Amino acid sequence: MNLSTNNSGNKMKTYITRCLKILFLATFLIIIGCSGTIKNMREIPDENLVIIPEQGKSVVIFMRPESLGYQIQSSVFEIKGKLPALVGIIAAETKLAYRLDPGPHLFMVVGESADFMTADLAPNKIYYARVEPRMGVWKARFSFDPVHEEKVTTSDLTDWMEDCRWVEKTAESLDWAQENMPSIQAKLDKYYPVWLQKEQSKKQHLFPIDGK
Repeated sequence: MNLSTNNSGNKMKTYITRCLKILFLATFLIIIGCSGTIKNMREIPDENLVIIPEQGKSVVIFMRPESLGYQIQSSVFEIKGKLPALVGIIAAETKLAYRLDPGPHLFMVVGESADFMTADLAPNKIYYARVEPRMGVWKARFSFDPVHEEKVTTSDLTDWMEDCRWVEKTAESLDWAQENMPSIQAKLDKYYPVWLQKEQSKKQHLFPIDGK
């Protein structure tokens, strides 16, 4: 009698475990499969955008060609001093061009957590960096994947660019950043010291020769 009861209990636990796995998988598929909308940014036609750097300036193109976490947007900031300045909000399958002075820079991407990338930019060059989503505890997390010299002229970069629509900042973008700045600053304060402790080889970086 006891053996039968134990077997029934084990079967019930197995059934519940399988149901939870199916529920998790279904939720995951919904996240990666549903179309999201561009929020707090403006989509612009290709022909309306000139990405050639101004004389003596640099351009970094941030792109997110993957559809994972389609309904969750990622926000990219340049850290100036100890303060985040909004570069733009990047939804899945969008890209933006960020114009800036050459030299050293520090960027942060924010989702459930924050990750970082340094860049040493040469003048009159265009650089590329992917924003890569990954599953977090409650929502997507994001990391940078800089496009290095050996990939700049490959079909991979061409495909990534073609998969993405151009977006640009608006006044609404800046309002969003201002409203959410306490949370953004908290992520910088929490995760940047952790990133600094990483081995140098594991810190993402754009080199001067990565530009074209």
